[in-house]
Amino acid sequence: MDASPITPALLIGVTPRPAEYDTLRQMGVRMIINMRHEQAIPPDGHDDPLEILWLRTHDNPFIPIPIPALAEGVRRALPVITGGGKVFVHCAYGRHRSVAMGAAILIAQGYEAQAAMQLIKEKRRVADPGLFYIRWRIEKFYTYWQENKKEIYQ
Repeated sequence: MDASPITPALLIGVTPRPAEYDTLRQMGVRMIINMRHEQAIPPDGHDDPLEILWLRTHDNPFIPIPIPALAEGVRRALPVITGGGKVFVHCAYGRHRSVAMGAAILIAQGYEAQAAMQLIKEKRRVADPGLFYIRWRIEKFYTYWQENKKEIYQ
C-alpha cells in the first residue's frame, strides 16, 4: 500500500484496493478522498464503512482542478479530522491531484500555501506540488480560503 503520512491526521497516496480498506481503518483512516476523474473506488462493505468522497478531477494543465472541488473536500475532511479520524487522499500516482487536495486541507488547518507544499514534498518524495498548474491551484485555493472560509466551514 502506497500511503505517506503528511501529518498525524492526513495521508496522501495512490488508489487503494478494497483489500487495503482494513489496513486504512487500522491506521485510523475514516475518510478516503478520491481525486481521480476516471476511476471510482468500490464502497467499503464493512459494518463501520470508511466514508468515500469522489471528487472527479483531471491531472491536466488545460482542465484545472476546480476550486469548489477543493473546498468540498476540505468541508468534508475537517469534521473527520477534528473528530479524531484520519483522511486518506489519493489520485493515480499520489503526485498532483491528491497533493493539491492535501495542501487545501493543510491550508484550512492554518498552513500558508508554501508551507503546505513544502511539508507535503518533505513527507512524500514523489509529490510534485511545484508543478506549475498544481502550485497555481494550491495558491489560488489559499486566497479563496482566506476570503471564504467562514462560508465553507460551518
